[in-house]
Amino acid sequence: MSIRSGFASIIGRPNVGKSTLINSLIGHKIAIISDKPQTTRNQIRGIFTTEHGQVVFIDTPGMHKPRHRLGEFMVEVARRTLKEVDLILYVVDAAVEFGGGEQYILDQLTKVTTPVFLIINKIDLVSRPELLKVIEIYKSKGQFAEIVPVSAVKRDNLDRLSQVIFDYLPEGPYYYPTDMISDQPEYMIMAELIREKVLLLTREEIPHSVAVEAEEVKVRSNDLVYLRAVIYVERDTQKGILIGKQGKMLKEVGKLAREDIQNLLGNQVYLDLWVKVKKDWRNNPVALSSLGYDLRQ
Repeated sequence: MSIRSGFASIIGRPNVGKSTLINSLIGHKIAIISDKPQTTRNQIRGIFTTEHGQVVFIDTPGMHKPRHRLGEFMVEVARRTLKEVDLILYVVDAAVEFGGGEQYILDQLTKVTTPVFLIINKIDLVSRPELLKVIEIYKSKGQFAEIVPVSAVKRDNLDRLSQVIFDYLPEGPYYYPTDMISDQPEYMIMAELIREKVLLLTREEIPHSVAVEAEEVKVRSNDLVYLRAVIYVERDTQKGILIGKQGKMLKEVGKLAREDIQNLLGNQVYLDLWVKVKKDWRNNPVALSSLGYDLRQ
């Protein structure tokens, strides 16, 4: 049996379920999930290995009209991957009507020769007649190598999706060790898991104003992992809200994040969380670069 391998970019508008899809395909949580738009800010590579071969899924930020330098970075990351992969998985929400945002993405896809799969996600939220209508609408709007309806949350039809993906990949080697699930450094995944909990527990402007940096990771006695992380916000008022009365909000963020990080590492974790203000960091190129969002890359 020949081994097939390659790279597949997962693109789509914010909040269509791209991160949930990549986590479900791989079987591990490597991309954070939130009901807030623009949760993913950078490329996240998830590695899916079977006896058929290996797919490296690249989860990209949702395509949107940028409002700040961070937004520009996120959109550019998504655009670049279109020319660097073997397949493009274009994810749409079955329960959301076709609009200008989808047309914008389809216009971008006309500029590439890479095969595009239309992945209609969240089919558990619509009836069969509604799904068929969605399929017809997208067929009239663009050209797709395959159309695969799925429910990433319920794992419906994911086996067929993975099979079709391997059908389109070229013969090739395993790019990564077969036991790897991501090429992201663990400290970056840990920082993202902390940010996910902030997104879960906060509202209004705070979720989009937050960045997290894992400053120190050490293994102490009895395999206890010490992690010191800083949560950056843009204003003093946001810092106060995030810490909460008597530190209640920050404690809840730490409790939830520690559980996920322990599951990731398989070790007990001591999480030392700090909140600091980095004014207007989303529009500051130096601050963006120091936090891993480098527009020059």
